[in-house]
Amino acid sequence: MIMRRLLAAFFLMAFLGCSGHTSGKVILGDERFDRYVPSLVGKKVAVFSNHSGIVGDVVNGSEFGPHLVDVLLDKGIDIRLIFSPEHGFRGTADAGEKVGNGVDSQTGVEVFSLYGGGNRNPDKEVMDRFDVLLIDIQDVGLRYYTYYITMLHLMEACARDGKKVILLDRPNPNGFYVDGPILDMKYRSGVGWLPIPTVHGMTLGELALMINGEGWLEDGLKCDLDVIPCLGYTHSTKYSLIMPPSPNLKDMRAVYLYASTCYFEGTVVSLGRGTDYPFEMFGHPGMKEYTFTFTPRSVPGAKNPPLKDQECHGIDLHEKPLEEIWDEGINLEYVLEAFKALDMGEAFFGKNNFFDLLAGTGYIKEMIMAGASAEDIKSRWKDDVKAFKTRRKPYLLYDE
Repeated sequence: MIMRRLLAAFFLMAFLGCSGHTSGKVILGDERFDRYVPSLVGKKVAVFSNHSGIVGDVVNGSEFGPHLVDVLLDKGIDIRLIFSPEHGFRGTADAGEKVGNGVDSQTGVEVFSLYGGGNRNPDKEVMDRFDVLLIDIQDVGLRYYTYYITMLHLMEACARDGKKVILLDRPNPNGFYVDGPILDMKYRSGVGWLPIPTVHGMTLGELALMINGEGWLEDGLKCDLDVIPCLGYTHSTKYSLIMPPSPNLKDMRAVYLYASTCYFEGTVVSLGRGTDYPFEMFGHPGMKEYTFTFTPRSVPGAKNPPLKDQECHGIDLHEKPLEEIWDEGINLEYVLEAFKALDMGEAFFGKNNFFDLLAGTGYIKEMIMAGASAEDIKSRWKDDVKAFKTRRKPYLLYDE
């Protein structure tokens, strides 16, 4: 309990020190008990969530509010299983780290990992253990953020086996804009699964409705889906999170910069994993002309970061005004600057095609190598964004 309070205080200070502006009171889906608890009474329930599933997204003093699982158990709901995504149920595992099954030490409920252990699609034996799947997890609204992919596979399993899905919606902190190319499905991977832009601007509830409505589940299946919307939220709301949604998005500036700096994951450049400000800087030992330096170290959540223990020279973004980041959307200038500084040609993108998988297309890398400007590259996906905004409109739950 003491450790939980310390963690809450640490995360709260980080996010309050770098927060956006939440306009008015937002009521999360998980707070609207009257809308969904009656549907759980007398049923065997599975929950897809992680450390972010705090009811109401509140902090009481220096301690986070109760987790949804704890609240439902106190209400007598029969929770048989917890499904966990990337980073595990308590949110401490590295990006891409294999997380095994286990038992949650705080509740005694069995945890079934859906990331990295070969269990992406639960089999019928697992699905037969519950009647209703409840989803409550904080997403950040980017195509390469993996929680929505795990949700989609659970929706497929529920559609296959006739299980009800109730999604308790949460705001999207990047829900105020849409940007980036639509995924070319030949680049579909674990960091991009649907034909949506890099920044899709939808809540998980809206995206789940679109997945169902567009026939994006395997074999065109549709699941029995009920979304419990938030109240007081619109797509112009700058919603601040109370805690990191994953280990390396440590504050709101990182959440906002993630759309731009995550592309460095597909290059030889470090984006600051293994420092206090991952996704808020970038650099490389070869960028000697830059005076700002950092050295990635092995730390919890980044045990073996790129360029570990090497002094990197580069750019510090961790004090950049949030308003500037909001206005920029996806900013490719960062990648272009590093590409020009290192002057390595195609070697800048490493030895695999991960950059293309993150981009969801091959033309961004091609245009960078051809010397195109950031403005020219962004103009290439302008029509993609326009078409997607029209396509998604029937599924929106909140005013734009």
